[in-house]
Amino acid sequence: MIQLRTFRAMGTEMELLVDGDAAEGALAAAEQEIHRLEALLSRFRDDSELSRLNRDGSIDAGPDLLRVVSLAFEARARTGGRFDPTVHDALVAAGYDRTFDEVARDGGAGAAPVPAGGGVRLAGSRIELDPGVCIDLGGIGKGYAAERAAELLATAGPCLVNAGGDVATRGGRWPVGVETAEAPLTVELAGGGLATSGRDRRRWRRGGRELHHLIDRRTGAPADTDLLRVTVVACDAVEAEVAAKALFLAGAERAAAEADAGGTPAVLVTDDGRTVWAGGLA
Repeated sequence: MIQLRTFRAMGTEMELLVDGDAAEGALAAAEQEIHRLEALLSRFRDDSELSRLNRDGSIDAGPDLLRVVSLAFEARARTGGRFDPTVHDALVAAGYDRTFDEVARDGGAGAAPVPAGGGVRLAGSRIELDPGVCIDLGGIGKGYAAERAAELLATAGPCLVNAGGDVATRGGRWPVGVETAEAPLTVELAGGGLATSGRDRRRWRRGGRELHHLIDRRTGAPADTDLLRVTVVACDAVEAEVAAKALFLAGAERAAAEADAGGTPAVLVTDDGRTVWAGGLA
């Protein structure tokens, strides 16, 4: 019997599903793990480990922050900088300076864009950021939390974790809805993960301009792209999150070519209302 638990964390709705009769303990442990990781990785909590790193520039980090920072900078190198955790100050300048629920949906002109850049040094448990660099781990942190929660749920049976669109699965076959330009599509996940990046949900206005949270690191401004939304299926939720964001920032033509070349199943929705199937989807 499939058991479901829902709750709010990391600024979004969380869903835990497990196909097992004695799953209450696993569901509780998975929820607790997501809350624990939020307390470590949120840039909106002054007492989080990430906030201390951004304030101090270096810390002796716990294993989770160390792992997520490592994954984020590896992803930056792998995507040629399209996925970049150093967009923290650009997000703040654009107006995303507090939890999205608290961001004013309309306001006066914001601060000037802040291009991203700068590096990190990892040595043992030590993380050191370049001077002036602050990092944001929002998307990749959700993917990581979904994967950790799925590991705990899997002790009770086949499971799915949906962390606001970042999906991780273990065992079984799970139907997952994907929005296209025409009508919702259902894909079946049998292991692996799925994630969506787009500018149709987290958006606001400043000085009459519509802004969103997906930053072009070169300009420091919300990306100007012909894509509205990208959904990717990958080996896990972290990889799906990275790929979805990188393809979104590439634009429709290049994203489709890259997904096809890499065999990355992707659904691209353009801002003029087209659905592009790529990476083997048809």
